[in-house]
Amino acid sequence: MDSVEGVAAIGRDRDAFEAFYREHVEAVQRFVARRVESPEDAADLTAEVFLASIHASSGYRGDAAAPRAWLYGIARRVVAGHHRSTAKAIRAAGRIHARELLDDDATDRIVARIDGQRAAREVYRSLAALPDRQRAVVELVAVDGLSLTEAAAALGISPGNARVLYHRARRRLALTLPATLPDLEVTS
Repeated sequence: MDSVEGVAAIGRDRDAFEAFYREHVEAVQRFVARRVESPEDAADLTAEVFLASIHASSGYRGDAAAPRAWLYGIARRVVAGHHRSTAKAIRAAGRIHARELLDDDATDRIVARIDGQRAAREVYRSLAALPDRQRAVVELVAVDGLSLTEAAAALGISPGNARVLYHRARRRLALTLPATLPDLEVTS
């Protein structure tokens, strides 16, 4: 479902949404699992991403962003909002008490996904020294597998700006990470 009409239809057509969801749910779950620790949060945030995609679908233009890049842009905002609200709740209450209960099978599957992404989360933590925009480009390209053009679309910046940010991040990380990040070209 790469067409603009197909993505725009997910807000008004159940079958279109179901097909869109099935096509992209695993990628979104992996994206979220790399950025959160608990299986409950991963499940809740994945659902929030798709709920937000329904609301945003009428504004999808497809001019620069493939559906996956568009979803990753939504997921970044959902996860960032989660981290902000969690930090606020921790400061206010000291700990979060409310967790939606999942059955054992669902929890086991989510725990397995989170464990499978543990190494990626370690690299993600090592990127904390980078400025926010450099870190965001590196995450989307090196961790989530987007092209520089798709990452630029997800971040709302030009492909040239994404290339510069990625290059600067590679230079900064060359001394701290054992393997260098791939040198990528901007593709359309």
